[in-house]
Amino acid sequence: MAVIDMHAHIYPDKIAERAVDAVGDFYLVGMYGKGTATHLLSSQERSPLTHFVVHSVATKPGGVATINNFIAEQCQQHPEFMGFMAMHQDLEDPEAEIERAIGLGLRGMKLHPDTQKVDMDDPRLMNIYEIIAGRLPLIVHTGDYRTDFSHPRRLKNILHTFPDLVVDAAHYGGWSMPEIGYDLLHDENVLIDVSSSMMYLGNRRAKELVDMWGTDRVMFGSDFPMWDPVHEYDTFTSLGFTDDQLENMLWHNAERFMGIKVS
Repeated sequence: MAVIDMHAHIYPDKIAERAVDAVGDFYLVGMYGKGTATHLLSSQERSPLTHFVVHSVATKPGGVATINNFIAEQCQQHPEFMGFMAMHQDLEDPEAEIERAIGLGLRGMKLHPDTQKVDMDDPRLMNIYEIIAGRLPLIVHTGDYRTDFSHPRRLKNILHTFPDLVVDAAHYGGWSMPEIGYDLLHDENVLIDVSSSMMYLGNRRAKELVDMWGTDRVMFGSDFPMWDPVHEYDTFTSLGFTDDQLENMLWHNAERFMGIKVS
């Protein structure tokens, strides 16, 4: 059985400390990890984790290619990694970069509307969704009470416009608004991951929300380096799910989301 962490960020060693500090400042939290591939992989020494979906966020269009090159290089060096490409709404030729990223072996796209300061359904991003629909799955940060960029209602609009787009509405479909995320998205063709949520929800509500979504639509994720993947795995697997349900959420749902087999 594979155990896949669907949501992990990594950075080049020389900038990892600055990147991690910036994320901590944005969310006003102390960060667990160093943000390096080495630190993430050390999680395997303390848990059954076998694979990690890794990505980073481009806050400027000029950083897209550099990030994609880095993620692809890390995936080549570490077979435990499956890489998702970065994209920015102001990149001059997004289609060319998408084709290049696919050629590099990257398996999907990650967007973070709040740190990228763009509405999730901005016309510039809608053009990008049209390009990747039916080709690359999308992980998108969803729901922040401090902004309107990633509100779940925007994702609803996207899903209706591009029914072939495969989407992980990260953080229970609404990071700081999981109830709104569920109300707006539960009847849509979308999956969720549980990253950066369980400590805020508490174990009882975390389990209830998974049961509401259905264990065929939920994927495990840690949001490293914000949180320790091992602690997140231990918490998630202690919530009272059956072995078959855990197998889906730790393995098969991620396979279905990415359109690949992982063993």
